[in-house]
Amino acid sequence: MYERKRRPPAKKAEPRQLPSARYEEEAEKRAVGLAMKRAIEQMEDGTASSQIITHFLKLGSLKEQAELRKIEYEIELLQAKKKSIESDEERDKKYEEVIKAITSYTGKDSEWEEVPDDYIV
Repeated sequence: MYERKRRPPAKKAEPRQLPSARYEEEAEKRAVGLAMKRAIEQMEDGTASSQIITHFLKLGSLKEQAELRKIEYEIELLQAKKKSIESDEERDKKYEEVIKAITSYTGKDSEWEEVPDDYIV
């Protein structure tokens, strides 16, 4: 009577490519911009929720500003530490070059082994 029809085998979905980091960053910036615009509109209209008002009050507080300055100083400190480490590495490389140059002038070459005193020629 009725024949059962077989379904075709399901195709494997190809893995989606993730959007590039640049695209994600731009999309995030756009979303933040739109949210800020909407929050401003709501505050101007008088329809802003208490969460929105509280958020912007916190942003304007002295404590928040002090925390932001602290974070900026910490970033500067980390950058200075990074620069110091890089200059230390550079200095170490230069010391090694100087030591190699001095040993080559003294007649000793780091590539040659020293001959033992009891070696008979």
